[in-house]
Amino acid sequence: MTRGCIRSALAVAALMLSVSAAPAEQRVVNFYNWSNYMAPGVLDDFTKETGIKVVYDTFDANETLETRLLAGKSGYDVVVPTAYFLQRQIKAKIFQPLDKSKLPNLANAWPVVTDRLAIYDPGNQFAANYMWGTTGIGYNVKTIEKILGPGARIDSWDLVFKPENLAKFKDCGVHMLDSADDIFPAALNYLGLDPNSTKQADLEKAAEVVGKVAPSVRKFHSSEYLSALATGEICLVVGWSGDIMQARSRAEEAKNGIEIGYAIPKEGAQMFFDNFAIPADAQHVTEAYQLINYLYRPEVAAKNSDFLSYANGNLASQKLIDPKILGDKNIYPDDATLKKLFVITAREPATQRVINRLWTKVKTGR
Repeated sequence: MTRGCIRSALAVAALMLSVSAAPAEQRVVNFYNWSNYMAPGVLDDFTKETGIKVVYDTFDANETLETRLLAGKSGYDVVVPTAYFLQRQIKAKIFQPLDKSKLPNLANAWPVVTDRLAIYDPGNQFAANYMWGTTGIGYNVKTIEKILGPGARIDSWDLVFKPENLAKFKDCGVHMLDSADDIFPAALNYLGLDPNSTKQADLEKAAEVVGKVAPSVRKFHSSEYLSALATGEICLVVGWSGDIMQARSRAEEAKNGIEIGYAIPKEGAQMFFDNFAIPADAQHVTEAYQLINYLYRPEVAAKNSDFLSYANGNLASQKLIDPKILGDKNIYPDDATLKKLFVITAREPATQRVINRLWTKVKTGR
């Protein structure tokens, strides 16, 4: 063999070695979820088991997610819209139908939840429920008793929607969700009107009620209240059940002497559903299915519910959930409370524009 041939053979061998030594490109799934909405370690465990890296981003308003999705090419493979946004996003053909043969763990789905979710997603074709909860009142028990007296009951929207009542808590700090889709339906229901009303006169009545109490609200925000309630920075919030329960857990862990309560008002409250969906233009569809299927394992769903203090849509997980969580009627409401809960559905764009305008007016006072 000539020296040239030897050099060529060595070059080929070196090339083959370099190719075989090159690491395979890591598989990826891009996940866009609500803030404070995943138990620590869950996504790391998924990566360890599957080798799939999770690129994880968060948002704190449905409008933020919807803007990204409507613009197209969001770059996300799994997203978590709330059901009434999901409903109109399905109509806009933003999501791809789920291939349930790739989601065997959907056999664990809870029929009570999937039946209600079908109001928004007929046949449950496009989404699988992650967590569900209610919009109610969170409060600092000791501070409220100092203001209202020992044994004071927090059980009515009167506390929030009567200006003279909410004003009592202005100094100790009041937050309210920056979400017209949560606050206006609560006000409509409080007024004895349809929480799904699209009549401008009804919406203006709801905005008037909220506008009158707005001067007592320190901040309209959909995530900061969790920490603020846990540390005693605020004493009252209209927020989401699981976030308020998380605040309670944080306060207990910190042993700071703060006791957090949560109430589903006796007049009724909104029941909402947050759900997994795959955008139509997702680039890592196989990985998206693997992630959703993993999160639907009973033990994983239970771990998330235990940490988040939210009820989930996985019936099989209930055998594994901490009895303290499962037995809490503010997290898993009894039948009597469930009957008082209402759901809201998607509004037409023209109605949504009216709602958005009224909400801006409420927050700015103009």
